[in-house]
Amino acid sequence: MANEVFEFEFDDRYRRLLGLLGLRPDTCRVVVGDADVRVTFGPWKAASDLGNLAGVELSGPYSAIKAIGPRVSLSDRGLTFGTSTRQGVCLRFRRPIGPLRHPGLTVTVADPKALMERLLARAPGSGGP
Repeated sequence: MANEVFEFEFDDRYRRLLGLLGLRPDTCRVVVGDADVRVTFGPWKAASDLGNLAGVELSGPYSAIKAIGPRVSLSDRGLTFGTSTRQGVCLRFRRPIGPLRHPGLTVTVADPKALMERLLARAPGSGGP
């Protein structure tokens, strides 16, 4: 199968602020490949093999203070790459990813249901909502 690209949804209220951080539609995307998922969020990147997915869930809406920009939860080290407060997809990992060992990653893509369905189709053991 070919890679599938999912674009982020950019809320106009935060577009200028996000742009200052290098976060624009052309620098942010989620790519689901045959064996992995890769997220580019301006200068930040995250990746995992699909076998590492423990779950995929729709989440949101969010408050802007918790969701806009790159965020790390102080309670569980979960990572958020957010450009909208409407809705996103939370990926939970069997083995934490990155140097801070993130157990989860939330992304605010334009079509969260399609991303969730695609991840579940390519990583059938990942569970669902």
